[in-house]
Amino acid sequence: MKIMSRRLKLSLLGWAAAVLLITGTLAAGNTAAQPNQPSAAPGVAGLIQPVTRRDHILGNPDAPVKIVEFADTECPLCKRFHPTLQRIVTEHPGKVAWVFRHFPLDDIHPKARKEAEATECANALGGNEKFWAYLDRLYEITPSNNQLDPAELPRIAEYVGLNRAEFMQCLQSGKYAQHVAEDVADALAAGAQGTPYTIVIAPNGRLFAILGAQPYATVKLVVDIALQQKK
Repeated sequence: MKIMSRRLKLSLLGWAAAVLLITGTLAAGNTAAQPNQPSAAPGVAGLIQPVTRRDHILGNPDAPVKIVEFADTECPLCKRFHPTLQRIVTEHPGKVAWVFRHFPLDDIHPKARKEAEATECANALGGNEKFWAYLDRLYEITPSNNQLDPAELPRIAEYVGLNRAEFMQCLQSGKYAQHVAEDVADALAAGAQGTPYTIVIAPNGRLFAILGAQPYATVKLVVDIALQQKK
């Protein structure tokens, strides 16, 4: 009886999760698991800026489904979630595009905003390919929770093939601070209360919010539902 009861509970939980997905919101049960990570309360995705050439896109820019992630490079959950989205794009060739936007949590990760500017400098000097290469490397080496040594930023630039002097000139200028600030404003308008905060945009414009570092299977389920939404 105990085994059957447990199976029934799991089935009901799975059904409830599916209902939440279909209504457009998935709450993260693990967002509060990290000591310095604020919890993100469930909420329907609000306003979000459309995807444009201003954005950093991995995958087909004309893909029917767009995944817009608001992330903080010092957030341990964002670091954990990064490979999940990489896999989603790889396994849905031409169908899914990943859009990265900045949401540094200044109160707990004051280094993250300058790191966000660093990724923008990588983009300015080497284009979209170098932006993603820089971001990948940053996540690879950061201990998270505001522990990355700022001296690593130019080293990452060199690692991905950028000119160190040009990179440092860009970073010290602060020329991309406004770009990062605009992403933060967009995240807040879209209902973000923590990171990662991800919005899946279906072909018909319907929005699905994913809160926290959800597992691959969950994200895939959201993407598959979004792909079924016709224009």
